[in-house]
Amino acid sequence: MSLRPYDLIIQGGICLLPHPSESGLIEQQADIAIRDGRIEKIRDSIREPANKIIQAQGLHVLPGVIDSQVHFREPGLTHKEDLETGTRAAILGGVTSIFEMPNTNPSTTTQEAFEEKLQRAQGRAHCNYAFFIGGAHDNVEKLAELELLPHCSGIKIFMGSSTGNLLVEDDATLERILNQGHRRVVFHSEDEMRLRERKHIAVDMADPHYHPVWRDVETAVNSTQRLLRLARKTGRKIHVLHISTAEEMDLLKDHKDIASVEVLPQHLTLFAPDCYDRLGNYAQQNPPIREKRHLDRLWKAVLDGTVDVIGSDHAPHTREEKERPYPSSPSGVPGVQTLVPIMLNHVHDGRLTLRRFVEMVTENPCRAFGVHNKGRLRQGFDADITIVDLKKVKTIDNSWIASRCGWTPFHGMTVTGWMTHTIVGGNLVMENDEVLMPPQGRPVNFTETKK
Repeated sequence: MSLRPYDLIIQGGICLLPHPSESGLIEQQADIAIRDGRIEKIRDSIREPANKIIQAQGLHVLPGVIDSQVHFREPGLTHKEDLETGTRAAILGGVTSIFEMPNTNPSTTTQEAFEEKLQRAQGRAHCNYAFFIGGAHDNVEKLAELELLPHCSGIKIFMGSSTGNLLVEDDATLERILNQGHRRVVFHSEDEMRLRERKHIAVDMADPHYHPVWRDVETAVNSTQRLLRLARKTGRKIHVLHISTAEEMDLLKDHKDIASVEVLPQHLTLFAPDCYDRLGNYAQQNPPIREKRHLDRLWKAVLDGTVDVIGSDHAPHTREEKERPYPSSPSGVPGVQTLVPIMLNHVHDGRLTLRRFVEMVTENPCRAFGVHNKGRLRQGFDADITIVDLKKVKTIDNSWIASRCGWTPFHGMTVTGWMTHTIVGGNLVMENDEVLMPPQGRPVNFTETKK
């Protein structure tokens, strides 16, 4: 008795497949057959019945891109983003899974707040989703239990400048947090004490050009040095977000056994003072975009393996909010929709290989966070797939941005390399810049959580 037709077959694409030695990726033309949300077969040629066939000749077929750092603002701040608009932006940008941060209102620091987010996402998320629990002074003793909640991507700590009760700036509390549980802990690493001491610079100068002067290199380095000492002392693995300085990369390259490292497309593409000349407050984010010497060192770290993950740090604000006089303007820029095209343009320009980019947004976040059944084009894995045209030339425009904020710092930038199809759980949800289906996203499973 023959099986029913496949749900979907992708034919003739250049697939980024796991190397037979399990070391890295290989590019190989192949067909992929999908049934019931899983990859069922990968062969040189599949000529069996399917309900839908995508002709992918000349296109590159990637494991579904994971953006492991987004802020979708729900609950409490939905005037600038929510789970529906944020995940819509994600699939338009070729992103199939997101991990969302806890600095909402209320903060995600309890099981109740976490489960409310899961309920809000159900039936409204266009891509797959998981949520971080925020570490705070008042939930330290509960973190070992909270990090094991189903669909929890881990614990997130803000060492500098956050909202509500999420700021944890002192070493004693940080050490207590690192001694609770065993999953990798995620950090925003800036030294809050130094930020407070130097806030007058931003207030006195009232100019976004001074954002990286206020939040200077020492602010970042002091914090990351402290963090590495605590990670060594406790033996806890950490993940350091949005590294922005050359000096931090010099530190982190010698601690790869205990610290994984993220960089952002913004820090690999924009630099001071040019970005502040052109964009003003719209370039304002934490940690800041810095001088070109830092950008150059970040690229070296991408190429030598110091960097593990590229995330967007999607952090939208309305135009009205961003246009307040600096420094009352909020920090953060949208990025989930532009992560893939910005990085594909760097691939086109020869800054890195396609394989290296794919590793940093698929296999590596899965390895760092213990993601179950995603991150590779492999038989039996979830059918989350991003298909791209490396030759397609497009100009990024604010009118294309699905985020509720309606703008991007990359407006007007022409890129080579674009997303043509986004497949989530075997469903073709985006094709040629058009969302095709109602929300199909499901919660992400991790290997180290309660089943």
